[in-house]
Amino acid sequence: MSTQLFARSITVVARPGARAGSSALRARFSTRPALQNAAPAQAKGGKSPRVLQDFSMEGRVCLITGGARGLGNEFCRAFIDSGCTTMAILDLKQSEAEDAARDLVATACLNSDSKPEDFKIIGLECDVSSERSVIKAFNETMDTFGRLDSVVASAGIVENYSAFDYPFDRIKRLYDINVHGAFFTAREAARNMIPQGGGAIVLVSSMSANIVNIPQPQTPYNASKAAVKHMAASLGVEWAKKGVRVNVLSPGYMLTKLTKTILEHDRELKKTWESLTPMGRMGEPHDLAGAVVFLASDASRFMTGAEVRVDGGYCII
Repeated sequence: MSTQLFARSITVVARPGARAGSSALRARFSTRPALQNAAPAQAKGGKSPRVLQDFSMEGRVCLITGGARGLGNEFCRAFIDSGCTTMAILDLKQSEAEDAARDLVATACLNSDSKPEDFKIIGLECDVSSERSVIKAFNETMDTFGRLDSVVASAGIVENYSAFDYPFDRIKRLYDINVHGAFFTAREAARNMIPQGGGAIVLVSSMSANIVNIPQPQTPYNASKAAVKHMAASLGVEWAKKGVRVNVLSPGYMLTKLTKTILEHDRELKKTWESLTPMGRMGEPHDLAGAVVFLASDASRFMTGAEVRVDGGYCII
């Protein structure tokens, strides 16, 4: 669960607009699930199978908040897997954003014909709870790339306190990051997308926008994610005729590094979450890759203000 973000840029590789070959995109991340490492299936005659080009992120300039770790980093990898070579990674700590940018390039070049110079990825320091910091990060992104096509507001935090015990300063911090940060990110994205003819914005909410989690108490978090969900619907309507689409991605319980660490000390909690999920398991971060690419690409060109839940069926029952 990534928190905030960056504003001093580090260019990992130059040559904006350079694109990796399609064969490279299929074999990028050797650490991903087994299917990612398999050789691409061949159609008759030795040709690669046809794929729907609307899902391609090739040639798009992407920006992801909270992109140094957790689900935000998974979204960065999903975009590169889908052809993106130009990206701004935003996160709170400069060093972590720089490391994430370098790692993305290095991993993308493993077992592929891609070269570091095929990518231009910058790290931007930015605190999403600060309007001034978000504006600065977007201005620097535009100065570097000249346009923005797909933006994901992924930065967020979660805490578990009972309603009587939740310190007010922590409630305010949670709303400043989860709600105000999502709004600042969406607003600055649209401000830069509208003059160029449009773009796609994805706000990351949670299944908690629709249900009440048990057994852990987290009322302010649930309310913040419900706000993000309705924010996407409202902005989607407001900007619909200006070419800017705003949709929301709502994950269920996901096995991020942070979640795994927590559950190592609470095995019963993991069993409870799995038993409440119809599919009987928690999600892997990579389970969100297809959904975020769908919402950020032309594949969802007639969708705005909509929610895509990836929760193993949790919200159904």
